[in-house]
Amino acid sequence: MIDPTWPPQPAPEALRPEALRRLHDAMAARVANGELPGLVTLLARDDDVQVDAIGTYGFDDPRPMRRDTPFRLASLTKPVLAALTLRLAQEGLFELAEPVDRLLPELAGRRVLADPGGPLHDTVAARRPITVEELLTFRLGIGISPEMLTSRPPILAAAEELHLVLADPDPRTPHPPDEWMRHFATLPLLTQPGERWHYNVGSLPLGVLLARAAGAPLAEVLRDRLLAPLGMTRTGFWTDPAQAALLPPPYMTDEETGRLAQRRVSPPQEWSRPPVFPSAAAGLLSTVDDYLVFARMLMNGGAHEGQQVLTAESVAAMTRNHLTPGQVTGAGMLLDGQGWGYGVAVAVSPDEVSPVPGRYGWSGGYGTAWFNHPQHRLIAIALSQTTDFLFNGALTDFSRLAVATA
Repeated sequence: MIDPTWPPQPAPEALRPEALRRLHDAMAARVANGELPGLVTLLARDDDVQVDAIGTYGFDDPRPMRRDTPFRLASLTKPVLAALTLRLAQEGLFELAEPVDRLLPELAGRRVLADPGGPLHDTVAARRPITVEELLTFRLGIGISPEMLTSRPPILAAAEELHLVLADPDPRTPHPPDEWMRHFATLPLLTQPGERWHYNVGSLPLGVLLARAAGAPLAEVLRDRLLAPLGMTRTGFWTDPAQAALLPPPYMTDEETGRLAQRRVSPPQEWSRPPVFPSAAAGLLSTVDDYLVFARMLMNGGAHEGQQVLTAESVAAMTRNHLTPGQVTGAGMLLDGQGWGYGVAVAVSPDEVSPVPGRYGWSGGYGTAWFNHPQHRLIAIALSQTTDFLFNGALTDFSRLAVATA
């Protein structure tokens, strides 16, 4: 007879109250100091869920932050679309190891720049096709590199002229998916497929591939295959006008004045209608509780309320490092020593956040962040719309203090 209690499961553990208070005080102090107008944080360990809504919507908007406030996720979109990719792969719509050419014929027969910073006409043939997995691991051969943060190579200028929006979430590209692919295919690769990690761009053709594989618009595929099974009703590429009106204004330090200023990007009304190009890199909005459902599904090995949304093997593949040490080093400050799985960074060694490796998650350029720490059974989410939250030490403090609560 099978013993249903075997193997024994660890007893649920609560978050540490004194550590929660330290985290609240640290985040509240940053709000009081004017580093950001407000944010919503969530920590979960087993059944203990603690949500903290601090501050206001904006410096000139006195509405208090709320637990159900919607946020532009920016790059926190990437993990969700990576999970969708694995879901469709489980259905047999494609293999991760297969070339993208069948579903993205525009990318067949790639050319590669002889010099990544050189002229676009000086190219060599790609040694092999790009694979689906290389879109997930950002090793397709094109994307944002540390050098591009301080220079403007010809390929980036060409992408801007084509309105492809390879780096920032805004302004949105005016091209529908098929047209976007046609323009994108006119660009050569920076490096040979599989050779180097380049940020962001892999998610953009990935979204087109998923829609084509499923034979439906990306928003519909995402809703039917992932969001609906998880009950994530507040997550999507757009929302109704009433919810869109609740999006906080985005802020970022102005380079000329050195002061925080409201960014003139994606106003709420843009989020009340379907986008022309649903971005699998940065196009979703969500709430802290919706993202918790997604994070818990991964923490539970792909299970949600008795349903196996992803296989445990898929989750394991998504949340382990796929990069070589040289590729991690080449990513520079973009990964800051972390590895990369499928749509998530992976802590491969002890760091300033935790002495225990294995943490995985990512952040979004509008000031959103999430990680799971499986060893502590900890989920940590921080949602703001202030880009500086990611770079002024606040995110590091949040992450370190969050780990201390477990």
